[in-house]
Amino acid sequence: MDPYKVIIKPVVTEKAVAMIEKENKLTFVVDKRATKGDIKRAVEEMFEVKVEKVNTLVTMKGEKRAYVKLKPEYSAGEVAARMGLF
Repeated sequence: MDPYKVIIKPVVTEKAVAMIEKENKLTFVVDKRATKGDIKRAVEEMFEVKVEKVNTLVTMKGEKRAYVKLKPEYSAGEVAARMGLF
């Protein structure tokens, strides 16, 4: 799956920003058909980081969200700044 079709948009909520700062996690709305492996590859390719873990859930609105924890040597805050979230 094309990385630019896997990740639809970043999530910018108070909870998501807190997770960036405290847990080194990024939150994205992703394609419903994307697997955790697809999401991991897409984030690693698009942002040039290494991913430790991916958790997913489908919201009540039917959106699939991915919580992506980066390896300790990479900063989620730095990636968020490059995306223009801060």
